[in-house]
Amino acid sequence: MNTFKNIFIISLIALFSTTTNAEEVVSKKIKKETFTVKGVCGMCEKRIENAALIKGVIKADWDKHTQEVEVVYRTKKADIKDIHKAIAKAGHDTSEETATDEAYQNLPDCCAYRDGVDVH
Repeated sequence: MNTFKNIFIISLIALFSTTTNAEEVVSKKIKKETFTVKGVCGMCEKRIENAALIKGVIKADWDKHTQEVEVVYRTKKADIKDIHKAIAKAGHDTSEETATDEAYQNLPDCCAYRDGVDVH
């Protein structure tokens, strides 16, 4: 009886423990992921969030202090790789994609995160 109790308690702990994974399945069709995107200001925030809003993305929220974007998307309509590519195309490096030099150079001077501009 005591063994059964211990197994039950361990199972509950495993079931309800929080994960540190940056990916969360909200439902079978909707996923939430968090990944790094480089930027420095409010203009970067708008650009990154707008770029991430490709077809199938429900929400994109970037934080300049953590340098992370949280995206919620429909798995049948959007792919995380395409979201990374869209953000990089807008000039911002992600944890999976690097913006081209041309895209980066098109950013305003205050957004030059590679050139040492501090978060502001």
